[in-house]
Amino acid sequence: MKMIVFLIVTFVGVNLLAKDPSTSTVRLKFHKSTSSEKVCKDLIKELHPYNEKNNPLLLGYKGGANMLMAKYVINPFSKLSYFKKGKGMLEKAIQADNKNVELRFLRYTIQNNVPSFLGYNDHMTADKSFLTQSISNVRDPELKKIITSYLKQNN
Repeated sequence: MKMIVFLIVTFVGVNLLAKDPSTSTVRLKFHKSTSSEKVCKDLIKELHPYNEKNNPLLLGYKGGANMLMAKYVINPFSKLSYFKKGKGMLEKAIQADNKNVELRFLRYTIQNNVPSFLGYNDHMTADKSFLTQSISNVRDPELKKIITSYLKQNN
């Protein structure tokens, strides 16, 4: 009986101490997902509980990771399914937090890199303009460096 109580208290304590993953950790895993299916799958699992209400930024990364999964599957229908599912998540995230620079940057980079036949490029001009205007307000030095570097490379 004491063991059961101990396990319950431990389980509840661990869940109470659980917190959102750090943004820099998620960014790093997302970057690694571009070259590792395992990291991509792990990131999707880790971000499973997040939605537009509890954390739009993490939902955006979950959407981006789902779109990346299309790279790792062979079946064209599965590729399209992953892409559409991820696109929906990313768009929901941006709709929930339209002024979030990181979400807009995530969408911009994805739209800049997906094949044009997918037709997912309708926000590129607006996002690039938003990023250019908003970069000076970004407080996170790591994010600011990433965005600035990407915009310079893809000018």
